[in-house]
Amino acid sequence: MSKLTLKDVDLKGKKVLARCDFNVPQEANLNIADDSRIRASLPTINYILSKKPKKLILISHLGRPDGKVVSKYSLKPVAQRLKELTRQEVRMLADCIGGDIQKEINQAKETVILLENLRFHPGEEQNEPNFSKALASLGDIYVNDAFGSAHRAHASTEGITHYLTSVAGLLLEKEIAYLGRVLKKPQKPFMLILGGAKVSDKLGVIENLLPRADEIIIGGGMCYTFLKAQGKQIGNSKLEKDKLDMAKEILEKAKKQKVKIFLPIDNIITEKIEDASSGKAVGENIPAGWMGVDIGPKTIRAYCATLKKAKTIVWNGPLGIFEIDAFASGTKKVAEFISRLKATTVIGGGDTASAIIKFGLENKMTHISTGGGACLEFLEGKTLPGIAALTDKNA
Repeated sequence: MSKLTLKDVDLKGKKVLARCDFNVPQEANLNIADDSRIRASLPTINYILSKKPKKLILISHLGRPDGKVVSKYSLKPVAQRLKELTRQEVRMLADCIGGDIQKEINQAKETVILLENLRFHPGEEQNEPNFSKALASLGDIYVNDAFGSAHRAHASTEGITHYLTSVAGLLLEKEIAYLGRVLKKPQKPFMLILGGAKVSDKLGVIENLLPRADEIIIGGGMCYTFLKAQGKQIGNSKLEKDKLDMAKEILEKAKKQKVKIFLPIDNIITEKIEDASSGKAVGENIPAGWMGVDIGPKTIRAYCATLKKAKTIVWNGPLGIFEIDAFASGTKKVAEFISRLKATTVIGGGDTASAIIKFGLENKMTHISTGGGACLEFLEGKTLPGIAALTDKNA
């Protein structure tokens, strides 16, 4: 890796400012519904603490408060969960910049300090220089461990790096290693599983990985645009009309490059998503008035049969409406199948990661990305501002 990492710098006696991704889903009562992002930051937090820093100052955003103080987006529940997970006293402060915050950090008896939601200030998302400078003034060294925000040029991911030596945390380093290997030298056969609602969300990934992939498996809402492009009947299924020509081009390009694209040969359909009991299996063509909500049993068997020979699998996007159990079979059975393979399995963040966690398979995959949008942009071959801004090793 060409950027400085946590292990390249001396942390002893330093005030370490670490950007984590504590943007966790919450229940109606504000209890944390899924703490996997907090747990993902623990190796970096524990490593920093093992090096005896003067202070470890943790910063993050939560939700979209749009530059205003919104109580339901407070990081207080995160502070409590951090205390439980790290078995350390965690001091929660009421803001993230200002003279009083500087004073409280210096006077705090606790080593671990969590600052309040960065996005309570408009300067965070605007990457405002004065806000970046104010954040930077709190620490001696900056650690970015928030891969999920690395595709955003915000004050806490890009702006702050202009004022402090900036290094990758252990999680960010791990993300770059796994995703970078997929882009540069995947072990063959390399198979790509794509799902989710929209073709438009995955176009960049398809275009970038088509020359590298051996086979591409498509499901989810996006598959119906491809099926329509092949002349199939899709009923009321999700369709991006403006992407039909693009879907045809991708199918043609794949054929020329001898990359096989697999599409559903049968589908689970329903008249109403709310009425899960109305679901039934049909073949490739979906009748009028019905919509596809999952891949069918024949498709599951066909997908698993081809995945069996894979050495590298990258999966981004569920294959059906996995949140509803009646329409989760395709995603669940394919996930269970690849979890038993000896292949390298890299799971995109966002809904794909949520599905894997729902099915209790998170410990059976090689790597689950903590970033949805960031993972997509990385796989598209884009430069992520939060990674590009880190200090170069030869600087």
